[in-house]
Amino acid sequence: MRFAVNLAPFQEWCHPKTLATLAQEAESAGWEGFFLWDHMNWDRWGPQIGDPWIGLAAAALTTQHLKLGTMVTPVSRRRPTHLARQTTSLQQLCDGRLILGVGLGAPDPEESTHLGEPDDLKTRAQITDEHLDLLKRLWTGRPVIHRGTHYHVKTRGFQPKPPPIPIWIAATVPFQPGPTARAARHQGLVAASFDRALTPEELQPLSQPGQDLVAGAWTGKDPQKDRDLVQAYAAAGVTWWLEPLDPWRPPLEELRQRLRSGPPSV
Repeated sequence: MRFAVNLAPFQEWCHPKTLATLAQEAESAGWEGFFLWDHMNWDRWGPQIGDPWIGLAAAALTTQHLKLGTMVTPVSRRRPTHLARQTTSLQQLCDGRLILGVGLGAPDPEESTHLGEPDDLKTRAQITDEHLDLLKRLWTGRPVIHRGTHYHVKTRGFQPKPPPIPIWIAATVPFQPGPTARAARHQGLVAASFDRALTPEELQPLSQPGQDLVAGAWTGKDPQKDRDLVQAYAAAGVTWWLEPLDPWRPPLEELRQRLRSGPPSV
């Protein structure tokens, strides 16, 4: 199992220089991945929200081995041509350490209808599938002619061609066939719950050969309980532990101390 932190570039952590320092501290502490939430407008946390792509670019310049990525990008609210350029440039900058986390996006109106984006779940799922298919074609560097339901693209090819970029698909409980089938077409599944830690019994059916299974919980209070939980997750097939440094948890300085203390011991 590998270990990563997942944090929100909100409030005091919205500045790219702060994120670069946090990534450097995470790598020094022994974490193997550094992931950022991807949000535009979330009233619950106020107006201070940092752009994750700029934050990850800054993190790439202060780290050498840390995997970097979004957790997760709602691609139905992004242009595939723009995302293709962003991910290619970032993959070059970080020397092949990028992982693209993808989800349908929160249904909150401030990130959908308030910004002119669709809020219907079925529509977002359809856009996501078309977007991902087009994005992967753009990554090949070859000419693309695409006339789909939601996107029309004609290009002689996007160059340079990036090193392979793994795609992890998010799914939340109760797990539905759509997200799990989408994940099966890509390199990983991020299993999540909004209000509790998932049980190993819930995770085990999601494990697939040759695919990353990503999940985690808040640790750092009881080393023995942490060790037991991590081992149970590993036995269930989890390949990446994702430590949630959520903004609704303890004060930011305490979250930073959790980051600095490193992954749970196994």
